[in-house]
Amino acid sequence: MKELRRQKRRKDDTKIVYLMISPMLLGFVLFVLYPIFYVLRYALFEYDGIANPLFVGLDNFIRLFTNDPGFWVSVRNSLILTGGKIFLEVPFALILSNLLNRKSWINSFFRTTFFMPTIISSAIVGIVFSILFAGFNGIVNNLLLEVGWIHQAIDWFRYQSSAMLVMIISMIWSNFGVTMVFFIMGLQSIPGELYECAEIDGANKFKQFAHITVPMLAPILQIVLMLAIVDGMRLTDLPLVLTNGMPGGSTEVMMTYIFKYFFSTDSLVATASQYGYASAMSVVTAVIIGALTLVYVRISRNMKEF
Repeated sequence: MKELRRQKRRKDDTKIVYLMISPMLLGFVLFVLYPIFYVLRYALFEYDGIANPLFVGLDNFIRLFTNDPGFWVSVRNSLILTGGKIFLEVPFALILSNLLNRKSWINSFFRTTFFMPTIISSAIVGIVFSILFAGFNGIVNNLLLEVGWIHQAIDWFRYQSSAMLVMIISMIWSNFGVTMVFFIMGLQSIPGELYECAEIDGANKFKQFAHITVPMLAPILQIVLMLAIVDGMRLTDLPLVLTNGMPGGSTEVMMTYIFKYFFSTDSLVATASQYGYASAMSVVTAVIIGALTLVYVRISRNMKEF
């Protein structure tokens, strides 16, 4: 009798568990699995959203690899932004986290201040930086003219190099707070006795940082770098608002390029919606991001033992 009650209780518990996770499973099927199958299917079709889909096989992929240099320019730009995020944002956040690690009201104030940009919408960040770096009467230009560093206003969005620089600055400003918090969490988990022993042995602050802090932060650094790669390669809304691919589409990134083929928002990229071709680009983009992530994971496998 007791065994039957236990079995009935287990069945009831199982039903409750499935009932609790069913909303998540439903959302996963509707918003993850279905879009994936949709993209994989239409990557083999020519489809504009109006006429009946026309099966073309691998033609979309052949076109992508042989007759669309604009996509590969967007891939290069995404890699440049990702590199800027890794080589500028991560060291900057690491230095700040060391400076703000100790508990005090002034450190708490600055940590909160530096974290605040991360809660601002990327679209708002794009608008703000487009105003700051405006070619005519922009705040940055006025400041540089005032201190005498330049003699005439710079049209930041006229050239690819300067426009990409503005994007990197805005991306770092809006994201380094999260990276800083990751590092602070890691720093607070390092035993203070290690630094005390190092001081007794005569190690200065730089040696302590190089031989204690960095190795102990290796697991956190591994996660931070992986997130930087993924976030940089799938960046969308910030460049879409800040430059919209200008000048002449030279600052497009992968996601904005695909977006414009899906929704035909820019005649420079697509004159009509091309769902099939955009789906093929989405598949290739997913493969590129996945490959970069896998390569990084293989390279950084021993980082925890650094």
